[in-house]
Amino acid sequence: METEETKTVAQPETEAATPEAAQTETVADAPVAEVALKPYTGFAGRLDKFFGIRKNKSSFSTEIFAGITTFLAMVYILTVNPNQILSFDMTNPLWPSVFIATALGALIGTLLMALFAKMPLAQAPGMGLNSALGGIIGFGTMASGKVSFGAAMLLVLISGVVFLILTVVPCGRDKKTGKLIGIREKIFDSIPAGLRVAIPVGIGLFIAYIGFQNAGIIVSNPYTQVDLVNFTQWTTGTKTAIVAIVSLLSIGILSHFKVRGAVIIGILFATLVAMCFGNGVVVDFNIIAGKTGGITWKFWENFKNFFSFDTNNGGSFFAAFHDIDFNGATVMFCIVTVLSFCMIDMFDTMGTVLGCCAKADLLDENGKPYRFNRTMLSDAIATCAGAMLGTSTVTTFVESGTGVSAGGRTGMTALTTSFMFLLSIFILPVFAFIPSSAAAGALIYVGVLMMSQVKNIDFSDIRVAVPAFLTIILMPLAYSITDGIGVGMIAYVIMSIVCYVADIIKYAIVKNKNAEAAVKPKWGVSVVMAIITVFFLLYFFLPANI
Repeated sequence: METEETKTVAQPETEAATPEAAQTETVADAPVAEVALKPYTGFAGRLDKFFGIRKNKSSFSTEIFAGITTFLAMVYILTVNPNQILSFDMTNPLWPSVFIATALGALIGTLLMALFAKMPLAQAPGMGLNSALGGIIGFGTMASGKVSFGAAMLLVLISGVVFLILTVVPCGRDKKTGKLIGIREKIFDSIPAGLRVAIPVGIGLFIAYIGFQNAGIIVSNPYTQVDLVNFTQWTTGTKTAIVAIVSLLSIGILSHFKVRGAVIIGILFATLVAMCFGNGVVVDFNIIAGKTGGITWKFWENFKNFFSFDTNNGGSFFAAFHDIDFNGATVMFCIVTVLSFCMIDMFDTMGTVLGCCAKADLLDENGKPYRFNRTMLSDAIATCAGAMLGTSTVTTFVESGTGVSAGGRTGMTALTTSFMFLLSIFILPVFAFIPSSAAAGALIYVGVLMMSQVKNIDFSDIRVAVPAFLTIILMPLAYSITDGIGVGMIAYVIMSIVCYVADIIKYAIVKNKNAEAAVKPKWGVSVVMAIITVFFLLYFFLPANI
C-alpha cells in the first residue's frame, strides 16, 4: 500500500521561466516499484518528500554514503586544479585562492544538482580545461601566456553565458509531450540511440583509465606509449599501484557480499595500507600537518587574500572584472577559445550525465536522463559562478559514477557531496592526505559496472557498430569524452549519408524492375545532428593555439 509520504512525491512542482516551464517533472517520474517501508517523519520526512528517497528505493544512509564516496573519488581536484591553472607553482599567491574558488565552485555546482536538478551528480572544475586555461595564462614555466588571469576567467565566464543561453532559449517542443525544450536538449535528442548507448560504455572505460593512471598501474613507455608498472622493482610507483589494487579488490569483495559503504571502506582500507609503507612514499604526513605548500589549517588567511581584489595578492574573486589584460591576443583567438570551452563542456557534461544516469536507471523511455534540462542549467550556472570566483570551467564529474555505484539515486547524494566540499575549505589537510591511488580503485570499479551497457549496442548493424566502437575506444585513448562523441557522430553521419545514397540508387533500380518489391530507404540524419557534425569538424580541424 502506498503511503502518504510517497504520494506527495508524485505531485507536480512549478518551475521558473525556462524551456521546462510547462514541465511537471519530479523525482517520482522515474519508473520505480513501490517500496513498503515505514515512512520518514518530521524533518527527515520533508527531505524524503523533496528528494523522493523512498520513491527511488533508497535510504538516507545509502545516499549519504554515496555522497561521501563521490567526494572521496574527486577530492583530488581541490589541489590538482590550482596546480594545473598555475603550472604547479604552489608559491604563487593565487594558489590558495584558486583552491578556495575550486571548492566553492564545486559547492555551488553540486548544490544546484542537489536542490534544483535533484540528481546524484557532482560538479567541480574539469580536468583538461584547467590545463588549457593554465596554458593561455602562462604562469610558472609557461612564460608565453597570452592573457592575464582575470582575462582568462572572463573567457570562461563568456563560455558559461553562451552555455546558459543554449540551455534556456527554447527551440521547439518535445514531439511526444509537447513540452518546451532548450537547444542543448534538442542536441541531445538528435544523437542516435546506438551512440547514446555507447557513450556510457566509453565513459566507463575512460573512468577506469583515469583510475589506472592515477594509481600508477599504467605508466608511459617511449616505445609503446603505455605500459604496465614493473612489479619486479620495489619502487614508489609499485607501492602506489599495490595500494590501488588493494582498493579495487576490497571494493569488489565487499560489494559481492553487499556490504553497505563498500566503496568508502575500500578507499579507507587502502589508505591504511598506504600508511604502512611509511611517510613520503604513498602518503605524506606533512600534508595532514598542514606543512605542504598551500595546504594549511589557517583557512582564514586564505580567505583574506581571496577577497582582496588584487591578483598580485591572491585576489581571484571577481578577477574577471578587474584584472583584464589580453596582452595582444587576437579576437579570433578569443572566439576560438570560447567556442572550444563550450564544445568540450557541453559534450563532456552530456556524456557524463548520460553515463551516470544510465547506471542509476534514471533514464526515461526514450533514454534521456530525468530532469535533463535542469541538469544542464545547473552546469551552465556553475560555470559562470566558477569563473567569477576564479576557477576554470565547472562541469559534471565522471567520478559521480562512484556515488551511483554506491547506491546514490537522488539529490541527497549531491547534497552530501556539496557539504563535504564546504567542509574541505576548513579541513583540507584531512582530505588531501588520502592518496589518489586509494580513490583510483573506486574509479576502476565504476568502469567495471558501466561496461554492462555494451550488451545493448546492436553490433549486427555496421552503421551503428562502427560509430559506437569509435565512441567507446576513443574516449580513453584520446583522453576526452568530447573527442569520442565527436568522432562517433562524424562517422555515423558519413556512413549514413553514403549508405543512404547507395540505397537510393539500389531502390531506383529495383523500382524500375519491380515497383512492388522496392522499399524506399529512410533518411537517418536529422538537421540538428548535421549541424553538430559541422561544428565538430570545425572543432577538430580549425587551428587554435590553446
